[in-house]
Amino acid sequence: MSGATIGLIMFGILMLMLMLRVPIGISMFLVGAGGFLTMLGGGAALPLLMSSLKNLVYARLSNYDLSVIPMFLLMGQFATHGGLSKALFNCVNAFVGHWRGGVAMAAVGACAGFGAICGSSLATAATMGQVALPELRRYKYSGALATGTLAAGGTLGIMIPPSVPLVIYAVLTQESIGKLFMAAVIPGLIAMLGYMVVIRIVVTLKPEAGPAGPLVSWPDRMRALGRVFPVLIVFLVVVVGLYGGWANPTEAASIGAAACGILAVVSGGMRLQGVKDSILGAAEATAMIFLVLLGADMLNSGLALTQMPAELANWVRDSGLSPLLVMGSILLIYIFLGCVMDSLAMILLTIPIFYPVVMGLDFWGISQADKSIWFGILALMVVEIGLVHPPVGMNIYIINSLAKDVPLIETFKGVVPFLISDFLRILLLLFVPGISLYLVHALGA
Repeated sequence: MSGATIGLIMFGILMLMLMLRVPIGISMFLVGAGGFLTMLGGGAALPLLMSSLKNLVYARLSNYDLSVIPMFLLMGQFATHGGLSKALFNCVNAFVGHWRGGVAMAAVGACAGFGAICGSSLATAATMGQVALPELRRYKYSGALATGTLAAGGTLGIMIPPSVPLVIYAVLTQESIGKLFMAAVIPGLIAMLGYMVVIRIVVTLKPEAGPAGPLVSWPDRMRALGRVFPVLIVFLVVVVGLYGGWANPTEAASIGAAACGILAVVSGGMRLQGVKDSILGAAEATAMIFLVLLGADMLNSGLALTQMPAELANWVRDSGLSPLLVMGSILLIYIFLGCVMDSLAMILLTIPIFYPVVMGLDFWGISQADKSIWFGILALMVVEIGLVHPPVGMNIYIINSLAKDVPLIETFKGVVPFLISDFLRILLLLFVPGISLYLVHALGA
């Protein structure tokens, strides 16, 4: 049996385990270990596997670049427990809440703002759902529009940097975290504006779905803006510090976490219990992510022995297939994988396989460095669709658990217009790479 065949069998077993609801980290670890032993001769290779595992765990947990993850998670926890999410929503709502559908637009804008200090889509959806749902109900928004908006808006948690999946992508591909963050800014803003346009279209077709809220005076608007101005400063310190070169990723994230903690205490009223809950929440999320990382490392070790990724890249290069056809196929695979796994697992599982394929193709003469960044942003955008499409759609289930009076089918219906916006944005980024690369080139000049 060839190595490529064994690699395909490994993927089949992995998909079966995921369908049986085996945790993704454990599934990848067991499949990778099985592939490792199969390629090296079964039980006789067990001592070699144990030795390799010891080195693999040390190499992963001692990777300094990954220390940025708990810092970004802690920053998001401080923002959540410190009430900064409510200040963000109130600020955006003060400016657009008097429009028809404006409260839903405010929820999208607040999700984008919260994503700038959080880095997690699930946390953004859960936090902003608790803040915005009562207001959407108060103004009698339809259940489909209210829950669909918050589920889709939650995906902005990792589209607007900082983003944990982008950090993982950077580590896997040896790419610059700062450049990836800058490349994600414009696509993230396009996503936010696209969702607002969707809301506008929905309330134009069905005015009763999103009534207008009250008009807020300019002095009150300025006060609301002043309460979130420090959040903007935190975002600029983290992202500009990273790209400007005066702080490495861990330093920038540490500064951001400390700043968010201080803001949460001073302006949000977070107390000692909130600090404890924030640290515990960040520790639990970090442990989960590192378990998935170790599982992915074991799986990739097994796949490397099968030579399947290299053989796949060579086959695609020699097949004569159009680069756009290959890229489109990869994006479709991401959409289907979103039915059975989360975004982080998809990045860890697929990048070691797809990245060499993409880097071996020519897309309009884009340089290797630009291609790496462009593909990272495209992959990020596509894997996030998995959070809002069935049957997994974790954001949908989170929001629906908060809005128990809204049937699940209504939430899925409410998400459909936002999915159309997602697909149009992906096509735009696919055919116009300069959108992702503009800030990278402008600030790097």
